[in-house]
Amino acid sequence: MKKHKKKIIVANIKMNLLSVLERDNYLKSLEGEIKKGGFDDVEVIFCPPSVYLESFSKTLKGKKVFVGAQNIHWEKKGTFTGEISAPMVKGINATHVIIGHSERRHGLGEDNEMVNRKLKAALEEGITPIFCFGETRNERDLGATKDVITKQIIEGLGDISPMKLSKIIFAYEPVWAISAGPGMPSVVPNSNEIMELRILVKKIITEKYGASRAEEIRITYGGSVNANILKPTCLDSGMDGALVGGESLIPLKFMELARMLNK
Repeated sequence: MKKHKKKIIVANIKMNLLSVLERDNYLKSLEGEIKKGGFDDVEVIFCPPSVYLESFSKTLKGKKVFVGAQNIHWEKKGTFTGEISAPMVKGINATHVIIGHSERRHGLGEDNEMVNRKLKAALEEGITPIFCFGETRNERDLGATKDVITKQIIEGLGDISPMKLSKIIFAYEPVWAISAGPGMPSVVPNSNEIMELRILVKKIITEKYGASRAEEIRITYGGSVNANILKPTCLDSGMDGALVGGESLIPLKFMELARMLNK
């Protein structure tokens, strides 16, 4: 019998919650939303700023949700000022980490080799990587989507054992569909466009690792996800869940998305 895959929803809180008071208010509100339930069939993951990882981990322990980091360095320790490592993340019982997010790729120069090294570091510690990839508007307009996505995935997964593919959460985030900030418009891909991308990713994995491995992987969508676009982008398209940015800043809105996926 084919094993049922839970839907996934990831809260990428980014560089928000600017004070301990904001953090505590967020967690208090979140605990209230968690008590309401309604998300038993969804893997819910919160990725706060690294300074709050430990408090999130302690507060949410045993509450049927997971905590993850927004980034890691590929080395375990050393002279890397400002960085955190996979052992550090694991040491405070965080279980996931976002790797290769578009903001790091395009804003901080993170390339496929760096992404690959970070994926390996996470997997070595038993941490689940949320592996992000996606094309820009210019790349899409040039008809380079297939080449860009293929390169990001193949190079990102370089030398990673096929047996570990099922441990990775794939996250397609078309850069051209992501809002630049509050009040800024975002373009919403239709379900067919996202479904085509999902098929492309499955094809890339099939050609490299075989059909059985492609069947195992889970692919989420991230691109200014909210309640209005969750159904066409994450459900009608056959995706396995969502990577959420802005809507994750309000626990009520975020957990409502989780309940929508649960249905």
